[in-house]
Amino acid sequence: MAYRAVIADDHAIVRRSLAAILAEIGTVDLVAEAENGLETIAVVKEHKPDLLLLDAAMPLARGVQVYGEVRRWSPDTKVIVVTGFTSTGMLADWLAAEVDGLFLKSADPEEMREGFAQVLAGGKFVSQGVSDALEAEPDRTPLTDREREVLALIAAGHQNVAIGEKLFISPKTVEKHRASLMAKLGVNSVSALLVHALKEGLLDEHRQL
Repeated sequence: MAYRAVIADDHAIVRRSLAAILAEIGTVDLVAEAENGLETIAVVKEHKPDLLLLDAAMPLARGVQVYGEVRRWSPDTKVIVVTGFTSTGMLADWLAAEVDGLFLKSADPEEMREGFAQVLAGGKFVSQGVSDALEAEPDRTPLTDREREVLALIAAGHQNVAIGEKLFISPKTVEKHRASLMAKLGVNSVSALLVHALKEGLLDEHRQL
């Protein structure tokens, strides 16, 4: 019996590389590819694959949004996130979301092949690169969902009043979230916040890795 897989990434070269690794397993049929978040949701709803290889950040719908929809429409699909971002906050968030596998795009192809096979067999797999990144910064306080929303809007150039209007909160509450962000991230300027936002994949999402 062959497993059915979908690859979702906005870079064709990454899709081809992942497809080649899946082909090496020998029991996987690639039934569809997707290059943006909305397309990914559509093909998963259509095919209900056994496995989805998911980029953490794509145009039109972010990886976490896609993941939520996949769990809604195809709960039996195993989801492996393959990301170019090494932010420990983002990696920890994916593990907390209980994805079935988590890899950096820099992972060795052999490690990917072994990990993909392990997940298809019902296991979980975290690549060595992910483990190393998390061990290097184990005690960082995670951001809340609201803080991530505020950070994304700051990164997009919005001021407190505009952020408050978009999130239906007061400018004073926005300022509290901004202060909390700076404290948690150990920064004291908006420019430093933007550097972190870039690492988190919150800047220019149509160019994310």
